[in-house]
Amino acid sequence: MSTIDDLKEAFAGESQANRRYLAYAEKAETEGFPGVAKLLRAVAAAETVHALNHLKAIGAVGGTVANLTEAMAGEKYEFTEMYPPMLAGAEAEGHKKGARSMRFALEVEKVHYDLFGKALEAVAAGKDLGDVTVHVCPVCGHTVIGPVEGPCPVCGCRPDLYDDIA
Repeated sequence: MSTIDDLKEAFAGESQANRRYLAYAEKAETEGFPGVAKLLRAVAAAETVHALNHLKAIGAVGGTVANLTEAMAGEKYEFTEMYPPMLAGAEAEGHKKGARSMRFALEVEKVHYDLFGKALEAVAAGKDLGDVTVHVCPVCGHTVIGPVEGPCPVCGCRPDLYDDIA
């Protein structure tokens, strides 16, 4: 195994730890343990530092055009190849929560692909997206640039519940 392979494995592990610890922090918060939640969020942030350091050491962060192109390829893979058989499997097993989660992700990855495409067009033309407001549905991850018009088209979440991303 090479150092690059080790860095890729470490990146994956640190990235997953970050997400797990954030989920654990949410749970601790709802159970009345705000101090534990704060610790879990802090360690999650540290895991992000580790993951980003590994990604940079691999040389996997390019220019914005290259990064958006790669992001689009990843999103397209998810909604065309990865999620369809996973969703079918979850439905065949009768795993309703798993199927719902995968269906939401599959649909939202299409939106992400389109948003990255618009960003890529702007950057390729030497422009930015400007001073935009981006909103994310807290239920399914549907992402909107600008105002949220009506309920979420993927999960039906109320527009006032979307999170503003700075």
